[in-house]
Amino acid sequence: MVLVHGLGGAATNWTRLAPLLARSTRVIVPDLPGHGRSGSIGQHADLSAYADCVVEILEREATTSAALVGHSMGGVVALRLAVAYPTRLSAVALVGSAGISSTSRRAEAFLALTGLLKPARHAARLRHHIAPRSSLRALTFGYWGAGLARDLTAEAALGFLEGGREATDVAAASAALVRDDPRLDLHRVACPALVLWGSRDRMVPLADGFEYARRLRAPIRVLAGAGHLLIAERPEECASILEDFLDRVGEVDELPLE
Repeated sequence: MVLVHGLGGAATNWTRLAPLLARSTRVIVPDLPGHGRSGSIGQHADLSAYADCVVEILEREATTSAALVGHSMGGVVALRLAVAYPTRLSAVALVGSAGISSTSRRAEAFLALTGLLKPARHAARLRHHIAPRSSLRALTFGYWGAGLARDLTAEAALGFLEGGREATDVAAASAALVRDDPRLDLHRVACPALVLWGSRDRMVPLADGFEYARRLRAPIRVLAGAGHLLIAERPEECASILEDFLDRVGEVDELPLE
């Protein structure tokens, strides 16, 4: 299983969920280009180029097929990989995935402003002050990220703040995201898909999740009270849903041919 983080994030975003999934399967958690400790991919790259980088990781790890779990922008990267490399994916799960609302003018303006002000980098400098204090976690993540601030532990908050500290080129990914509308290619996704969303996601509306589910003919699971950062807010529930989904995919793959 490959866990693909979102815009401005890093592998550390999966601090709480990855260990739970690793109990039953091998888990690969990369830093996308321009994020974490990975170098920049270039200003004019599209999200397909980010998908190519994930495939290179699979090749280096001698992994012929994998399930991809994409959070936020990582969901679009996962879809691009599913379209370009259909034989490399056994399944794809979109978790609060960007790609629909993020192509709007409003989203473009918001992402441009975020790229200019770099709030994640400023917050990262104070990460050891923010993470241990519930009031500061609520102030930092409460409106846009977490449905209920109390669900975001100090460990989870630190995982998100660490990503902002090391990012090298979020601007390139931001520009690629607003140019990419995956709806045009969803009919080409051949592998089983799952859509997982938080009911209180203020960053990417739940309506986008239902549109993904409809176009992909995929089941959608909605976690009541969870926000955009559901992978850290409700890791046990996310792990249970993802494991059940992959078990079902495996059962279908093992059915004998008649």
